[in-house]
Amino acid sequence: MKKNTFSMLDENGNEIIYDVLFTFESDETNKNYIVYTDNSKDEEGNIQVYASIYDPKNPKSKLEAIETEKEWKVIETILNTLQEEIKNKNDNDEQ
Repeated sequence: MKKNTFSMLDENGNEIIYDVLFTFESDETNKNYIVYTDNSKDEEGNIQVYASIYDPKNPKSKLEAIETEKEWKVIETILNTLQEEIKNKNDNDEQ
């Protein structure tokens, strides 16, 4: 199975490869979002996850920063729902 990936340059000009976790369009904001990771971990050992606004019709478009609390809440809700679904699936698989 081929992973959906893309690359961006960091502030030092190094190319970083990101795995796309999921994309979605929000009816609330009428914007498209991409949620992705470089698989690095934070201080607590959690995988770092990033989100940006993107244009699905233009693959060369730049990712835009998410600036409103409302938008972050929408993304947070989806992430929490997905985490819960994965946890429930794993719990069911162990039984």
